[in-house]
Amino acid sequence: MPRILVVGSANVDFTVALARLPRPGETVTNGTLLVARGGKGANQAVAARRLGADVRLIACVGDDGSGQEIRAALAAEGVGVEGVATTDAASTGTALITVDPEGRNQIAVAPGANRALTVDWLERRREDFAWAEVLVCQCEVPLETVAWSLAEARRRGATTILNPAPVPDAMPEVWRDVGYLTPNEGEAARLAGGAEDPAVAARALRARGAGAVIVTLGGDGALAVTAAGEIRVPAFRVAVVDTTGAGDAFNGALAVALAERRALPDALRLAAAAGALACTRRGAQPSLPRRDEVDRLLATDAGRSGGAGGGGDD
Repeated sequence: MPRILVVGSANVDFTVALARLPRPGETVTNGTLLVARGGKGANQAVAARRLGADVRLIACVGDDGSGQEIRAALAAEGVGVEGVATTDAASTGTALITVDPEGRNQIAVAPGANRALTVDWLERRREDFAWAEVLVCQCEVPLETVAWSLAEARRRGATTILNPAPVPDAMPEVWRDVGYLTPNEGEAARLAGGAEDPAVAARALRARGAGAVIVTLGGDGALAVTAAGEIRVPAFRVAVVDTTGAGDAFNGALAVALAERRALPDALRLAAAAGALACTRRGAQPSLPRRDEVDRLLATDAGRSGGAGGGGDD
């Protein structure tokens, strides 16, 4: 089985489906509530696990009911949770999400215990870095933790993926420790200083030292810029219900494909299929597909082109 280590956030998500997204200062009522687990780190760990990988998560939750539920649910999925720390200094991270009928969302996050994931804790988990074939990180935990993780994994010969979400005000100089950088279109533009063309932004980010830059483009699929040139993969046509978790499904699937030593075009297609399927159900972790679903979509040539699924947030 592919061995994947995820270092990142774990949250409880409160998602309200509304007729439309509220404007500033406005209340929109008559929504329906879904309470589920989320956080980019936990989402990507579950995504990889459901696609057939052996997965370990390093994260931090609060010493509260939500933290206990997250740990139990991850363990039930088969994710290794020995690296999930507990703190009594902060509550478990919480995300408030609103979604409209077209699947567009607005997300506000209170990081809570995610900010307590320290380098000191990671140093106690060095055996996880020695074990991993692929490391996946995001930016919902302290940036010094992200930087240490990428450097340690690279030192040990693992493939490294950085999903730079949310984009911090000041990104540390981690680029040469990043094998694959996976921003969405807006994140790529911000990181590249405002470059609106995804290919231009990706080339600028590669020039900083990242091995490959993969920009997820939602309904337009994904664009990869590597030393060998550009690769474009179309999205899959699906009925979009909620885009929450699509980007995490993409990143989890990419990690699995790279650990399986797939060629990058095939890896991107697997990731795009997983991202598309995540758009067809509400919530973050509840929407993450299993391997048989992804394989069926990949086998259906008519499912290609148009629609959504190349990118997404949370």
